[in-house]
Amino acid sequence: MTATRPFPEEPDADMNHISTRARTRNGLIAALDVGTTKVACLIARAETDAEGRPRVVGIGHQLSRGVKAGTIVDRDTAEQAIRATVAAAEQMAGENVEAVVASLSGGGLESRLVGHEVTLGGHEIGEPDLRRVLDLARLRNETPTDRHLIHALPIGYSLDGNRGIRDPRGMYGQTLGVNLNLVRGGSGPMRNLVACIAGSHLDVAATVAAPYAAGLATLVEDERELGATVVDMGGGTTGISVFLDGEMVFAAGLPVGGGHVTSDVARGLSTSLAEAERAKVLHGSAIASPADERESVHIPLIGEDDDGGDPHQVPRGELIAIMRPRLEETLEMVRDTLEGAGFDRVGGRRLVLTGGAAQVPGLRDLAALILDKQVRIGRPNRVKGLADAVSGPAFAVCAGLLQHAFAKDYLAEILDLRPTNEPTSTLGRVGRWLRENF
Repeated sequence: MTATRPFPEEPDADMNHISTRARTRNGLIAALDVGTTKVACLIARAETDAEGRPRVVGIGHQLSRGVKAGTIVDRDTAEQAIRATVAAAEQMAGENVEAVVASLSGGGLESRLVGHEVTLGGHEIGEPDLRRVLDLARLRNETPTDRHLIHALPIGYSLDGNRGIRDPRGMYGQTLGVNLNLVRGGSGPMRNLVACIAGSHLDVAATVAAPYAAGLATLVEDERELGATVVDMGGGTTGISVFLDGEMVFAAGLPVGGGHVTSDVARGLSTSLAEAERAKVLHGSAIASPADERESVHIPLIGEDDDGGDPHQVPRGELIAIMRPRLEETLEMVRDTLEGAGFDRVGGRRLVLTGGAAQVPGLRDLAALILDKQVRIGRPNRVKGLADAVSGPAFAVCAGLLQHAFAKDYLAEILDLRPTNEPTSTLGRVGRWLRENF
């Protein structure tokens, strides 16, 4: 990133829509995933193949700093990590970017289904009618001041009581209804993330809920249509999303992830966090086997010279016995969240497990046992040009951000690609509705 780039004004906190700012003059779109354990940036050109997949031309990732449980806790160190990550992606792409599509994670995500109807008078339905019913549905469900509206996703329209309509434009009727999935997060964490990215001399073109992005990247079309649950297990948070009839109908976030497993290992074996992470990755598992007690793992103790004396050895079974309870607890929290919201059966029996922590051996079988679903490991399948090192579950959210930015459906045209000078406040939307209808 060049030192001559002007420092931008801090973006407005209302980042519900992707604007044309997402695409720079050189036709690039950048996705930025600021996670608890890593920061990742993917840059793609504004072009897609026959299957609608964007082509990645720049990749950058490094260890995250200044982030805890998906929330910025040290702005200076987080900005440094963001700058370095984006600079690496820009160097690979050979060009700079001006704006990014950023992910929002953390345990504060919540999802709510709302509905609204408007009278049409029998005329042909156009885009102003869709805007009117969508805006009124949101106006009737005001977001509290301490919350931020991330998405207002239509999950189905109705026309004169007939449901299941995907796109009512061009149709005729007396009453148009819509069901919306309102996804909200904490306004404080969102503002801190936007300010941190702005401090890295970047504009925020849009914010996207991390569980939504994970689903866009990993689910195949049939899973999105017939129903599937996505569990994105990151370093500090676990995101949950449920898809049905092609749309996300539920989202939630839990403040627990793979980093908590690492902390448990470090405490239980009296070793450093770095050595605990190494042991977890190289020797850990979610399922025990009879051979575990016969295998030993070298675990350096905190404060001891690794080169002096006999190495500290522990049975592999002891390592697994520390890891499994935390993994079980996380999956049980996922199950309880889905059951409490009434979405445990909406997504059918299909579950896609993704995120960096999803790579723990045996976790797929443990998830199938606890959640009573058919489980597979989800990897990004809707972008091209990914190197092998960034094509695994840990980069699903970042790939999903690109997929969201490249969406070409009518919703993106109506909502996501509004000119940047259109009103985003409640008063502004009311004024626009009055001008269009009176």
